Amino acid sequence: MPHLFNLDESTSRRLAADMNEQGYAVLENALAPYVLEELRAYVDDQAARHNNQYFAYHGNAPLVGSRLAATAVSSEFRQHLARLHEQGQGHAAPSDQVFPVLRCVQGHSGLKESNAFHFDATLLTMLVPIFIPDQGKDRGDLVLFPNLRRVRGSVLFNAVEKVVYQNPLCRRLMGWCIERGWLKPLLLRMKPGNVYFFWGYRSLHANQPCDPAHRRATALFHYGDPHAGSLTTRMILRLNQHRARRAVARSKSQAS
Repeated sequence: MPHLFNLDESTSRRLAADMNEQGYAVLENALAPYVLEELRAYVDDQAARHNNQYFAYHGNAPLVGSRLAATAVSSEFRQHLARLHEQGQGHAAPSDQVFPVLRCVQGHSGLKESNAFHFDATLLTMLVPIFIPDQGKDRGDLVLFPNLRRVRGSVLFNAVEKVVYQNPLCRRLMGWCIERGWLKPLLLRMKPGNVYFFWGYRSLHANQPCDPAHRRATALFHYGDPHAGSLTTRMILRLNQHRARRAVARSKSQAS
C-alpha cells in the first residue's frame, strides 16, 4: 500500500518557507480522489464502531491495516518529512519516528474536544483533513497562534509551559477572549484533498467547535521530537493516549 502523496524538493522548500514566514503551508490537491475516498471509507467504518461519537487513535497499533499506518512506516514518507524539517529548521531532526493520529469529532461528545489549545510534542505537524463540514457556522476550523515560541532547550521548561497553556482554565479563558475578539488567532478553513503543515511544537493550536450533526475527521502525522528519548516526553505521550481512551470511553457511555 503506497503512502499518501509525493513531495519533490522544490515544493518541500516552498512549504518550509511558508511555515516559517506565515506560520503554515498548504499542499493543494495533494491527495488523489481515490485516496481520499479510501480514507473516508475507513473513517466511516471506525465511526460506526464508536456509535458516531468522538474517537481518537494514537500511534500505529490502532491504525494497523490502514493507509495511515502504512504511510507512517513508509521510508519514502519519512524522507519527505526529514527533508522538510531540515529545510525549515536548518538541521536534521533528533528522531525520525513518525507518530500518526486519527481524530474524529462528531456528536455531542465532540464538543468537549473543541478549543483544547496545546503545543505538540514534535516540531513538525502534517494535517490531512478527511471530513470537514462545508455548511453551517461550526465547522471545526483550525485555530492557530503560529510560531508562538522557540524550541526549548530544557525538556522540563517545555513541560511546565505546556501545563500552563494547556490547563482547562487557560483554555476556557482563551476561547472566551477569542469569541470577544480580544485575541485574534489565525483561522484555517481546511479543504479535504489538501494537506496542511505547521510547526506544531512552536504553535499553540486547537479546533473550533464542530456542529454535532456533522463530522470532522483529520489525520495527523507528527515528526521531529526535539526532546526525543526523554522521560518527560514519554510521560506526556502516555498521558495523551490515556486522555484519548478516556474521551472515547466517555463518548460510548453517553451514547449507550
